[in-house]
Amino acid sequence: MLKVIQSPSKYIQGANALQSIGQYAKMLANNYFVIADDFVMKLAGDTVGSSLKQHDVEGHFALFGGECSHKEINRLIEELKKHGCKGVIGIGGGKTLDTAKAIAFYQKLPVLVVPTIASTDAPTSALSVIYSEEGEFEEYLMYPTNPDMFVMDTAIIAKAPVRLLVAGMGDALSTYFEAQACYDAHAVSMAGGESTLAAVTLARLCYETLLEEGFKAKLAVEAGVATTAVERIVEANTYLSGIGFESSGLAAAHAIHNGFTVLEECHHLYHGEKVAFGTLTQLVLQNSSSEQIETVLDFCLQVGLPVTLKEMGVKADDKLEEKIMAVAKASCAEGETIHNMPFKVTPEQVFAAILAADRLGQAWLK
Repeated sequence: MLKVIQSPSKYIQGANALQSIGQYAKMLANNYFVIADDFVMKLAGDTVGSSLKQHDVEGHFALFGGECSHKEINRLIEELKKHGCKGVIGIGGGKTLDTAKAIAFYQKLPVLVVPTIASTDAPTSALSVIYSEEGEFEEYLMYPTNPDMFVMDTAIIAKAPVRLLVAGMGDALSTYFEAQACYDAHAVSMAGGESTLAAVTLARLCYETLLEEGFKAKLAVEAGVATTAVERIVEANTYLSGIGFESSGLAAAHAIHNGFTVLEECHHLYHGEKVAFGTLTQLVLQNSSSEQIETVLDFCLQVGLPVTLKEMGVKADDKLEEKIMAVAKASCAEGETIHNMPFKVTPEQVFAAILAADRLGQAWLK
């Protein structure tokens, strides 16, 4: 099988990076359609508009309606056409950026994505998640290329709630362990081939960066400032984790996350918070060393990621085993990424691993 790696064409990061967006946008087009929701537009619209104008680039601004649906994508495409825009800029959270990517794909235009939070690695990827107008999942829209440019303004990200940055660390925590499992299994990644040495090495660097910089970055963001540790964690949460997951692959941790979505009591959790517990469960499932598991437990406790079912909102009542088996079965559904593990996985194994992971977390909290 061929080995494949993919990534955004250009990644730009730093405090006040948004002030330079015109300089980079001009490399691809001279007339942009800029979308953001109302809150983000008020936060960043003037900065983007001023930077584009400074570099003789036109900008036409439109408010994103809040849902990445085909109806909203088509509405914005019609507005883009009125202004003859030659590029798309999306600023904000995941649904805004997914919508910007979809608009650019359908119109065959370059796209710049500007996340205002660092809570997942999804913005780097060559896909969008499409929902119905009511917010129900409909489909994954896959693209032939990743975003043309990716701009991370760490001054903005440092002002976001710290829980979002920590959730990003939870998502990134899984990257190396899933990448290594896929590498060992010769699994096909989302990039369409086996993992390259470069991709799995970046995934390992992501993990090492989390351990070294995560707690320091959390404290800095609690103070509302962007330090070197914050810069490194933002890169780990987005770029390193993004390439690691897309070009190496997902395995048990994300499948177990998907399993937990069947429990209503877990709906309050962010994606990365569920993934963190999924990572601990994967380590139990593959019988990782005590030292490895303890390192992950230590990290989760330091930054505030859940390590027990109780912390996930799952009560130890007489229906616990029934609920965990439902999670385990959903985790092992046909097509789930748990089947990228280098050994056969059954719902019974996942059930046991979840309960064992919970006990390990309980013991570590004492």
